[in-house]
Amino acid sequence: MTKVVGIRFKTGGKVYFFDPKDFDIKKGDHVIVDTARGLECGLCVQGVHEESPDKIIRPLKEVTRIASPQDVEKMQQNRRDEKKAFDICLEKIAKHGLEMKLIDVEYTFDRSKVLFYFTADGRVDFRELVKELAQVFRTRIELRQIGVRDESKMMGGIGVCGRQFCCSGFLSDFTPVSIKMAKEQGLSLNPSKISGSCGRLMCCLSYEQPAYEYLNSITPGVGSVVKTGEGNGVVAEVNLLKGMLKVRLDKNRDGLPKEFSLKEITVLKRVHPNKKGSAADQAAEKELRALED
Repeated sequence: MTKVVGIRFKTGGKVYFFDPKDFDIKKGDHVIVDTARGLECGLCVQGVHEESPDKIIRPLKEVTRIASPQDVEKMQQNRRDEKKAFDICLEKIAKHGLEMKLIDVEYTFDRSKVLFYFTADGRVDFRELVKELAQVFRTRIELRQIGVRDESKMMGGIGVCGRQFCCSGFLSDFTPVSIKMAKEQGLSLNPSKISGSCGRLMCCLSYEQPAYEYLNSITPGVGSVVKTGEGNGVVAEVNLLKGMLKVRLDKNRDGLPKEFSLKEITVLKRVHPNKKGSAADQAAEKELRALED
């Protein structure tokens, strides 16, 4: 086990581990650390603790020092100047007529570089833009194209659930989200229902996926042939979360299905819960494939 502290540089950003050395660093402290971009001021979100080697990226960099009030003020001034830089860059983009959407601006702590994040449908020739920005800010300029999920994370907003976007609120990494998850959870294959504001499948589809995978593995799907205490029948409806099945009994095919728990049935012929759907479902699924990551 290795002693580390967890440092975050942006709200909702990824947590990075650093060697605390002999500093008494507590959660909520600001610290100065050496990163690939140079010195940065970050917030300690995980105090001194031990982590297994497989969770640590080597070489483990050290904390340079605990941030002073002057360091924190410098960081806050950088945040204020980023807003001004954003407006200036917007003007330059309009001047050059570039097909790009500016998303965010970041100063490195030592102001040796300014990073401009943008989205675009394709490649953008921004060489003249970089030259003008370098003349204005008198430092290194970097333009970085990002994806739509990163855009939502940076801009933030309110999801259809009424809560802050997960990506900007607490998710530090994006996990792959697939249409298979929606199918396993029995959700409507309607793009407007299961895609987020970013236009991609909702991140929250992955939260309960392990539970649904387990339930689907032990539950026969619609169309399965089962044996019950009242005779054989075919599963007509499934309630995964309750573990209940509605079975249309062979002896009363025209009657209403009867409800049984998983413990009350024996599977004679299993049909996977996610068997091929209707033509409409297949068309919706094809459309949703484009929203996967």
